[in-house]
Amino acid sequence: MKDIASYTLEALKRAGADKASCRVASGRKDEFNIEANQFTLMRTVFFDDIHMKALVGGRKGVIIINKSDRASIDEAVKNCVAIARSAEPDECEDIAPLIENKDFDNRSGDGKADMDGLFRRTKEYLENVKEFFPKIIIESFSSHCNIGEAAYVNSNGVCFSQKNESYSFSSMFVGKDGEKSSSFNFGGANLANMNTPFLDSGMHRRLLEESEKSINTKMLDKKFTGKIIVTPACDDMIWGTILQNFLGDRPMIEGTSRWKDALGTSVSDRKLTLRAVPLHENIVGGQRFTIDGFATQNVDFISEGILKSFALSLYGANKTDKPRADTSPYNLEVSAGETSLDEMIKGIDRGILLNRFSGGSPGASGDISGVAKNSFLIENGKITDALQETMISFNILDAIKNISAISKERVNSGASILPWCCFDGITVSGK
Repeated sequence: MKDIASYTLEALKRAGADKASCRVASGRKDEFNIEANQFTLMRTVFFDDIHMKALVGGRKGVIIINKSDRASIDEAVKNCVAIARSAEPDECEDIAPLIENKDFDNRSGDGKADMDGLFRRTKEYLENVKEFFPKIIIESFSSHCNIGEAAYVNSNGVCFSQKNESYSFSSMFVGKDGEKSSSFNFGGANLANMNTPFLDSGMHRRLLEESEKSINTKMLDKKFTGKIIVTPACDDMIWGTILQNFLGDRPMIEGTSRWKDALGTSVSDRKLTLRAVPLHENIVGGQRFTIDGFATQNVDFISEGILKSFALSLYGANKTDKPRADTSPYNLEVSAGETSLDEMIKGIDRGILLNRFSGGSPGASGDISGVAKNSFLIENGKITDALQETMISFNILDAIKNISAISKERVNSGASILPWCCFDGITVSGK
């Protein structure tokens, strides 16, 4: 990978780039597929990816190709520099400075796919679902062994490489009893090895149990304002939305983020600490260098309610004159709270347990609405009926200031480490 990246970098400079960078990735994915509770496919997929960037007089050209032979690289280099020369100048475009070069090895094994173990766990999963969850239909399922390596170089002398080996699975399922069925749901996890049954990974067993309970649902009879418990399975609804819509490049550059001037101030309940943890020992295959050429670190975005960092790339930081994040906005962790999940539920007179949310992204104000799916009514401190698809609406920035509790329990999916979180003041609409 380093040889290919170095060749591409030198070709970009010879073609006229003032500054240049190149990221090369290569790997293979071995996978098994299941549909309708039956094995349907085994395959191996190979991939190559070269991402090249040229700067000519402050003008940027970018090309991504999936071939690594020199003829393809040479042609892409020529086109990349031509794109840069025809682009509008932007003084904020740049490449990472040289700080410290390093090679990273994230492999937990010997770099060889454990296909026997992957098949055994996949077959075991199918058998366990049939035995323990007879009303669950696996609509689609895939299990993977992912082996790859990547390298990044730029004309400032930056040079990184990373080797990865991991396993993962993803399942989409539905509860069915005769003509009745639940809404579909999905789950999965990233794994370092094949030591753990898929059913016991993340919160997968609980999601299957709740899908069976969701075959028979109840429609809410009236609108109310109350509490919702967002489960770790619904992570993008709150945490991903905050990073994308209020801390990332686009809202910060456009100036639409309500937090654009909030660094160092209180933005949430002090119970909340939200961070990116690619280097955490329980994160599988965490990113070791960013796409713009910086070594990644674990970074607090919000610490005890205080905004500590934006999620800006090098370009976003230059464009806004704000600090760059020493990470990418993935592999999220929310610190555990002081309340057990059972205690959290007992403290709710009327609310819902939210496993999946279907809705649009919020506007600049933070207002958001959508449909609660695979969710349950909480009444008088107990989880009662599975709900028909129910509308909920709230302001996401106000919601994180009204956190009633965060659970002691957390779910490690290999990609994130998240608790259950209870928010107050949420509007829930029935008939």
